[in-house]
Amino acid sequence: MPVRFILVPILVSLFLSISFIIPGQAQEKGTTIPLWPKGAPGFESRRNEPEQAKDWWVKNIHNPSVTVFLPPKEKATGAAVVICPGGGHRELVYNAEGVEPATFLNNLGVAAIVLKYRLGREENSPYSVDKHPRQDAERALRLVRSHAKEWGIDPNRVGMMGFSAGGEVANMVAYGPGTGDAKATDPIDRLNSKPNFLVLIYPGPGFIPATIASDAPPAFLLTANNDPCCSGSTIEILQKYRAAKVPVEAHILAQGSHGFNMGQRSKLNSVATWPQRLADWLSDTNLLVPAGSPQAKKPE
Repeated sequence: MPVRFILVPILVSLFLSISFIIPGQAQEKGTTIPLWPKGAPGFESRRNEPEQAKDWWVKNIHNPSVTVFLPPKEKATGAAVVICPGGGHRELVYNAEGVEPATFLNNLGVAAIVLKYRLGREENSPYSVDKHPRQDAERALRLVRSHAKEWGIDPNRVGMMGFSAGGEVANMVAYGPGTGDAKATDPIDRLNSKPNFLVLIYPGPGFIPATIASDAPPAFLLTANNDPCCSGSTIEILQKYRAAKVPVEAHILAQGSHGFNMGQRSKLNSVATWPQRLADWLSDTNLLVPAGSPQAKKPE
């Protein structure tokens, strides 16, 4: 049989397999690492259950993980951000609130680590909203610091970014001491789990402390005034930061409602350009200066 007749069915088969696989999966690059090698504590037996992904969401997460997006070495600043997508604790808006902000941060020279945390409000979920996402977020921050040298990250410039419910996850870990367990058998669990800075984009109303301590991480807040869910919680966080005299920058857009992600699909100029406000803040807090320079210090 001539070679061309052999190649045609192979190429057709390859095309069909690609067309079949891609649409149902989140578009990822980077390296995915489970938070725990043997699975989440107490749920190790479920670590091999496949995730479900379609279009814009990912769910059925039983083996929580991070996907690491590193900037080019020549652009790297040493800063890093763990990103918590939103989704109401029922799903994760993985592409628009995970991969897209990671790409934006990489372009600024910031390492981006997207967290897939367990979902307490998904149907038939065995997880608790107030417990398991916190465990996952704490472990993610510790895992990033454990790889700091390998990934070119300054362990004192590791922040957390949360959208909507992901903002609630960030709140869970941002305001406590973050002290690791000095006696833990796993060396990762001995590391600190408190972010050095915080980015909250229309954060949900949950897990806002009664008061914010003076050692809270500096914060960037952004929401739309007509967001029925989360404009009030953003203002509440702002007021508590002001009372604590902790550095905070807040942007209240007139329009945009909820869930505008990185603004790329909005016709509103203020929404479409909001990431520049974040870039300005990161620059003003010296998080975008090259690693190793005198200005590259813990944000204040």
